[in-house]
Amino acid sequence: MLVAAMVAQVTATAVVSTPLLLIPHLHLEEGLSLVASGALAAAPLVGTLLTLVAWGAIVDRVGERIALSSGLALLVAGSAVALAGARADDAIILALGFGLCGVAAASSNSASGRLVVGWFPAHRRGLAMGIRQTGLPLGVGLAALVVPASVESRGVAWIVTLCLVVAAVATVFVAVTVVDPPRHDDEGPSGGANPYRGDRRLARIHAASALLVIPQYVVWTFMLLWLIDRHGWSPAAAGVLYAVSQVLGAGGRIAAGWWSDRVGDRLGPMRQVAVAATAVMLLLALLDGSPVAIAVMVAATMITVADNGLAFTAVAEIAGSRWSGRAFGIQNTGQYLTSAAVPPVVGAIVQYAGYGWAFAAAAVFPLAAIACVPVATRR
Repeated sequence: MLVAAMVAQVTATAVVSTPLLLIPHLHLEEGLSLVASGALAAAPLVGTLLTLVAWGAIVDRVGERIALSSGLALLVAGSAVALAGARADDAIILALGFGLCGVAAASSNSASGRLVVGWFPAHRRGLAMGIRQTGLPLGVGLAALVVPASVESRGVAWIVTLCLVVAAVATVFVAVTVVDPPRHDDEGPSGGANPYRGDRRLARIHAASALLVIPQYVVWTFMLLWLIDRHGWSPAAAGVLYAVSQVLGAGGRIAAGWWSDRVGDRLGPMRQVAVAATAVMLLLALLDGSPVAIAVMVAATMITVADNGLAFTAVAEIAGSRWSGRAFGIQNTGQYLTSAAVPPVVGAIVQYAGYGWAFAAAAVFPLAAIACVPVATRR
């Protein structure tokens, strides 16, 4: 079940990350402004944002298997629309297709998380969720190995065709593999009632996560362009380092999950990650033009993603099995609402003020998140 959850998450992430990784090609080779190419990269984020809570309610109602399978089938359909746009050289249809892919990807955010929480006991859940959360950096890393190195010679249509094929294979695998976990005694502290009523912890976790995802998406969106534009790397070399950094980020998520299992606390480690994210983004802003900044950027890709699994596990444990799908949807909605603004807004900051100022601005948000994380007691 963990492998199935990973396949769904990696596939969805790789597909919706593709327009983000097309930014250097679109900006440097085809002359699109950073604001316009950033808007294309934001299309799947907007699609996901609009449907996360709905997918969470579907998972709560019909279960993980149906939600994951139908979501991945929709990912195939969105890729087909994007392929039509790429072949017609129509940026609007391309954006609509990737927007539909974003709608589809929202299913895996709630359903794959519920699958892991349902099949793993509490003392192993942090590590299992940390492994599941590696699906995001691994999906981005997989796309980074292919897109920058291939788009120059093969074109955008070939890239989108590959997305379609991978999505189709994942759909079949998940449909024949996933078994819904049992739902019996895990109703959470609220006993199956609305966990938001009379308890501010979930709202505070949602707010902290929405703030912490901003530096993560600044790094994910602009690392590739920063290496090529600011430090003179080739697209292929930059793509390899980008992929390696995503693998390291996956390791950071696993380590954070293991740490939370050891201390019996998800939120204390989450607060420490927020402190570290603030420090690394400030350091990156100060060293922007230095070769040392490349090592700091790699460290930033590890640190800024480490909180996601911690927050998801805490949300599931507080909400319980009857509400966790909707709680995951609300959690992700806040994250995608802020992250969807990152490509165009930060692109404008980079264009008019430079990378250093963009990195410094990103440090403000994890600093604010420190105060939002609830104080947790050990189990």
